[in-house]
Amino acid sequence: MELSKETLQTNKLFEDLYDGKQPRRIPIVSTADNAFCLEYAGFNLKTEQYSVDENLEAIRKATADFDCDAVFALYARFPHLYKILGSTNFVPGADGFLQHPEVCGLEVDEYDEFIEDPLKTIWDKVLPRIHKEIGKGGFEGQKAVSKAYHSFYETMGKIGMASMQMANELGRSTYSFVGAISSTPFDVLSDQLRSFTGISADVRRRPEKVEAAAAALLPLALKAGILPHSNHYNRTFIPLHMGPYLREKDFARLYWPSFKAYVEGLDKAGVGANIFVEQDWMRYLDYLNELPQNTTFMFEYGDPAVIKEKLGTRHILTGLYPLGILKTHTKQECIDQAKFLIDKLAPGGRYAFGFDKCLLRLNDVNVDNLKAVLSFVKEYGKY
Repeated sequence: MELSKETLQTNKLFEDLYDGKQPRRIPIVSTADNAFCLEYAGFNLKTEQYSVDENLEAIRKATADFDCDAVFALYARFPHLYKILGSTNFVPGADGFLQHPEVCGLEVDEYDEFIEDPLKTIWDKVLPRIHKEIGKGGFEGQKAVSKAYHSFYETMGKIGMASMQMANELGRSTYSFVGAISSTPFDVLSDQLRSFTGISADVRRRPEKVEAAAAALLPLALKAGILPHSNHYNRTFIPLHMGPYLREKDFARLYWPSFKAYVEGLDKAGVGANIFVEQDWMRYLDYLNELPQNTTFMFEYGDPAVIKEKLGTRHILTGLYPLGILKTHTKQECIDQAKFLIDKLAPGGRYAFGFDKCLLRLNDVNVDNLKAVLSFVKEYGKY
């Protein structure tokens, strides 16, 4: 597909950003969920979220209406897929929005076999527990796997092609802030295998097992984090979860080594990392600074001046804009907050404007305030 002049210019913003150069203006990172777009477009979340076409129609409308630099929303959780699998790790709430309840796919007495062969253990034990249809075994289980496999790749192919066309037609970047999505080894272990409760106990009772399991997961995390189109600009998105809930001595021993090796492995493969630094990581800024140069950090919380001082000369910063004020504050107050962050973080480049959280639901914000802030940043953010 031949890219339009407008899209090439927008791509250049991100190319300069990721290359450590100062772009002509601050890129605007969009981190919205497809649920927001569906509601914004007037669709019923309970029913329309199962339609790929209507999701894409809603994302296109939001991308056209909001002045961002990429396709506006992430469409990564597929309710039709979870229904096929009978999934327990992603289930719709009463209003249809997908939730991630606490699940435990790996029993505590299975650590040794997991460490020896994590892929086999996931296939034989974890997946049948988390996905009820696979757990039926035999022909029924195999049928569920086949249907899910076909559905996933058909959906991803459709989304990929439509997103590229959408970006090109609307002058947005074809580089998504969220390319491949893959968690750190420790977060995979906690989120999907042992649960928050289980891993919290394991850190204290059997740290050597946790340490070995995280190391065993590293090759699988790297495989999941590198897609055929992944590169320095089409980056891997890594949401961080458990780090802030650990004591620093546990973080240094159990979380950091496989996390650092993971990002370094991506870098060695020529793939950049866009990391969502969830919760408060201020005590770990020196650790983050050790990661490969031009890693992007989207911060949820923290002191922008300290973050800029510690990370801003080597890495790319985004986030920190409190999404909640878009609902509770006046339009001018919302614009003033954007100006404050730009003045703190933008000098010298290595900054993209973004919010502190993913925009999930239409009711999360005053849409007029959101539009006003994005338009202000596009004009004020010129270097």
